[in-house]
Amino acid sequence: MSRAPGTRAEADLCLSMKRWGGRPLLMVLDASFTSVGLGYFRSVVPAVQRFQSSGLCCSLRDLEGMSMEVLRLFWRNRRSWEVALGIASHLVHLQEERDLSERQALAWWARSCGPENWREDPISQIKGVGINTFQYLRMMGGVDTAMPDKIVRSVVEGILRDASWETNVEGDLALIETVNELGRLTGYRSADICWMCWLLQ
Repeated sequence: MSRAPGTRAEADLCLSMKRWGGRPLLMVLDASFTSVGLGYFRSVVPAVQRFQSSGLCCSLRDLEGMSMEVLRLFWRNRRSWEVALGIASHLVHLQEERDLSERQALAWWARSCGPENWREDPISQIKGVGINTFQYLRMMGGVDTAMPDKIVRSVVEGILRDASWETNVEGDLALIETVNELGRLTGYRSADICWMCWLLQ
């Protein structure tokens, strides 16, 4: 953790729902662009910043009304935009159904689902949404959990080897639970451990 000094601040932004200035639209774009697997700090962050600076779109409902041609000026991958539009549509539906703000809709969704039944969730059924996108969006919705991507897996498996700790990390759910257990043992949050892993890479 000492080798990743920005960890606590990044995790705090997620868990307080203040990532990207607390704007759910930008959090949705972040998760959707990340789903492609390109470098996060090199590719995803600059693309979200470009979109933010454009001033073209301020809300999830605005995003629903934008054309794919305009959207692809900021990020070329069509599948990412289909993911973003699908997530936006579901969150707008929750807003209307439950009389919530955008932030409240994202928080309500993030707390109402979990990795154990993630495939049954409406957002997970959007083409292009895997468990990593699902979990990362939940983290930005204020839930202390882990994203079981290859970077987190690599770092956590290295920690376990160094500690001579034999535990099952086969599969995504086992890795999420192992990160939770590491947190319980060390006093760190799952989100802290995830951000540490990402910042170390």
